[in-house]
Amino acid sequence: MSKSVPAFLQDEVSGSVMSVYSGDFGNLEVKGSVQFAIDYVESLKELHVFVAQCKDLAAADVKKQRSDPYVKTYLLPDKGKMGKKKTLVVKKTLNPVYNEILRYKIERQFLKTQKLNLSVWHRDTFKRNSFLGEVELDLETWDWDSKQSKQLKWYPLKRKTAPVALETENRGEMKLALQYVPEPSPGKKLPTTGEVHIWVKECFDLPLLRGSHLNSFVKCTILPDTSRKSRQKTRAVGKTTNPVFNHTMVYDGFRPEDLMEACVELTVWDHYKLTNQFLGGLRIGFGTGKSYGTEVDWMDSTSEEVALWEKMVNSPNTWIEATLPLRMLLIAKISK
Repeated sequence: MSKSVPAFLQDEVSGSVMSVYSGDFGNLEVKGSVQFAIDYVESLKELHVFVAQCKDLAAADVKKQRSDPYVKTYLLPDKGKMGKKKTLVVKKTLNPVYNEILRYKIERQFLKTQKLNLSVWHRDTFKRNSFLGEVELDLETWDWDSKQSKQLKWYPLKRKTAPVALETENRGEMKLALQYVPEPSPGKKLPTTGEVHIWVKECFDLPLLRGSHLNSFVKCTILPDTSRKSRQKTRAVGKTTNPVFNHTMVYDGFRPEDLMEACVELTVWDHYKLTNQFLGGLRIGFGTGKSYGTEVDWMDSTSEEVALWEKMVNSPNTWIEATLPLRMLLIAKISK
């Protein structure tokens, strides 16, 4: 077991965030619009999404004022089952024309429970993707028989609305347990601070970014302390998308009120030669958007992450276990 002390009291709250690697959410302005139409073809039992074109997209290459955009669609909430569909990439333009049909084999009655998520992305020469905007249509009330709803229509592209929606790819899951120990040394006359224990057990279905190769490890930081001494990590486990870590990390210096302000950031990385590539992460806290009175981007826990933290706080000296979906994060900068 390793120990490190988050300097909650003396460290300033850091609100600055950066993207984990160039290309992804939050790097580019969201602007412009997309023209598409949807139709249900009864004879084929298929939903057709006709993607016509986009206009006035954000420029990934600011100097040359151009992007290499493509369009991707999902049916939510069960995006894994139906899979993603995407158009071809159109190079060097902010006004791409696609005229492609993306097809989903699905019974009409099931569409009532679905939302269509259509997003636009820039793909760079290293096959990294940058988010350019999205549109979401609720299909529950869609009038499939009206001629008007089959016509091409322009939709303004929007930013990602909720942190939980910051995920458009399956990044796998992490099984972990947390425990809050209010008084690790009972019987002492001086008041002691508590500890948070983090037991990283294993991950499931991690994405493969390098063909069939994977050498993954987990890094932990307790925000708002982004100093290097706050960081701990597991060993790297190779050759599997389901690595077992069984690694416990202990952070001390927690007063009860610190639990309201802190957030456990766990990130999973693929280590290859001299580089680490981000696979996905968790932020476990109360998700209030604030820390010690300052608004911060990283206090953005999903409902599942908040539920785990709440159970831990309300059940001291007890391991609370959960398996949570990994998601894309904007990672807080590490201060020296």
